[in-house]
Amino acid sequence: MAAQEVLHPRRTVNRAFEDREMSSGAQSEAWLAALRGPRAERDAATAKLHDLLLRAARFELSRRQAALSHVRGEELDDIAMQAANDALIAVLAKLDDFRGASRFTTWAYKFALLEASVKLRRRAWQDREVVLDPDSWSDFADRGVTADQELQQAAVLSGLRDAIKDELTPHQRQVFVALALNQVPIDVLAERLDSNRGALYKTLHDARRKLRRELAASGLARPDHEPD
Repeated sequence: MAAQEVLHPRRTVNRAFEDREMSSGAQSEAWLAALRGPRAERDAATAKLHDLLLRAARFELSRRQAALSHVRGEELDDIAMQAANDALIAVLAKLDDFRGASRFTTWAYKFALLEASVKLRRRAWQDREVVLDPDSWSDFADRGVTADQELQQAAVLSGLRDAIKDELTPHQRQVFVALALNQVPIDVLAERLDSNRGALYKTLHDARRKLRRELAASGLARPDHEPD
């Protein structure tokens, strides 16, 4: 390696990644090699990757700008930086998972979009109460129905309310009411309950299965044929 490349590893990395003649597969291999390479080369590639992820996070924030009118500019910058930082950590931890189905940069870009969207949802719910009480959920009946249909809906909703109270554990009740009824984002609920997405999805699945069985036993829903 030339002395100039040793002194300026980022310049060398930039030339390799931005070579228009290089195929997408070769560019991806260049990224992986640099991120796994000697310290100077790895640091330069990591810095360039962070710049890419920061641009991706800022793009996602700008795309959702209409929903962010209450967030100040400096806070948006902070959210973008946090998203890029967390995305960088995730990408570096999952380098072995990259299979080359797309460009490495496309694959990495998605981590930043995900982190930015998660942080935006958390920010949107930062000052909002997460309602977990089954008695607090709204009336879900469709008003544009016939009298007979309205009676049928009322019976199902009443049966569902009873099943939520009687068949679910307190934790299942909290998760089901928050996620299925009050539309709380799962990452927001995971943070509030000090849990994780996987655990909450499992709890929600178990709660729904219990409720389907109870409603079917009461003649208010079709039998659930899902295996135990």
